[in-house]
Amino acid sequence: MKSFLFTLLIAKLSLISFSGCQKATNDTKSDQPESTSGFFPITVWWQPTTVAAKYKNAGINVYITAEVLTANTLNNLRANNMKVICYQNDFGLQNLKDTLIFGWLQQDEPDNAQWNAVTKKYDPCIDPAIIIANYNKIKQNDPNRPVYLNLGQGVSFINYNGRGACKGNVELYKSAFGGYLKGCDIGSFDIYPVNSSYPEVQNNLWYVANGMDNLYNWSERTKPMWCNIETTQFGSNSPRKPTISEVKSEVWMALIHGAKGISYFAHVISPIFDETALLKDDTMMEALKNINMQIASLATILNSQNTSGFASLTSSNASIPVDIMTKNYKGIDYIFAVAMRPGETTATFTISSGTAVEVIGENRKISVVSGKFMDDYTAYGVHLYKIIK
Repeated sequence: MKSFLFTLLIAKLSLISFSGCQKATNDTKSDQPESTSGFFPITVWWQPTTVAAKYKNAGINVYITAEVLTANTLNNLRANNMKVICYQNDFGLQNLKDTLIFGWLQQDEPDNAQWNAVTKKYDPCIDPAIIIANYNKIKQNDPNRPVYLNLGQGVSFINYNGRGACKGNVELYKSAFGGYLKGCDIGSFDIYPVNSSYPEVQNNLWYVANGMDNLYNWSERTKPMWCNIETTQFGSNSPRKPTISEVKSEVWMALIHGAKGISYFAHVISPIFDETALLKDDTMMEALKNINMQIASLATILNSQNTSGFASLTSSNASIPVDIMTKNYKGIDYIFAVAMRPGETTATFTISSGTAVEVIGENRKISVVSGKFMDDYTAYGVHLYKIIK
């Protein structure tokens, strides 16, 4: 298994590059059906199930794994009350009543040029028709579970060279054109701005939000979308690992732009391959635990339908937009906000009702005066607000 993962991940590393991004908008929307579920998927990407307990302690509740599904795999996860998304096999089909099996996995990043171990060259991206045919086969075997498809960074960086001959062809993604997003029930993508060695993209965290917007637009908002988040310095060419605040910002950019699930990339690929590198970073693991606990505490709110028209804002620094998502759960209004660029700005919010604002997780309140309140943002800052009537 390690050898298999190593080959795939080295191929992935060799394709990493980024470029420009569309400007994010303020009043982001999701047309996904309302859910009252208190379960929000927080996953880790391709980790051995033997270390599931350590991830469970950090708030992970779903494994996405290339590990072959067996009784041992399920037992490792069952001991930690963890669900799994994995490749469909005979064992899985013989155990369809097992609720630990959350969903089925498609081939990773079919939109990228594909490494050919025989020719030592890259073949073209996978034809979307192949992905759709595989989706239909999986659904024929099990119509009751979602099929998960993770796409590459070309979702956000349109002119990504790693797509080879498919570079710039966004039609290959679009459901309406028989693209990749027609071959899944849950779409996802990965882009890791801090790890980028390209100056034009390095540290530009808003690529995360841009990719989420594209996924929803290309799928015509017909299905939930998830997002992969960087946590390590995973390659020899990576300038550095993300800071805790950067990881939090990427997570909330994804959520505010509609992510219905979060996954963490935990590997170091080179110079020495370590698939469980994240587990050796106690500081980051503790930070992820805090982020994940907050997400879990807000799960029913995050799963509810977005509202519109309750809040608007202006940023004192026009070069630093602040994006928001608004919710109303059990009669209480919420605003989740993130600065989309580094630097400092003050956001002035105008809201339809409320006398004060509780800043969730920060032990402070802000008064509302004449329907307005103000708050400061620095370095891709995140603030979560609960409106007090």
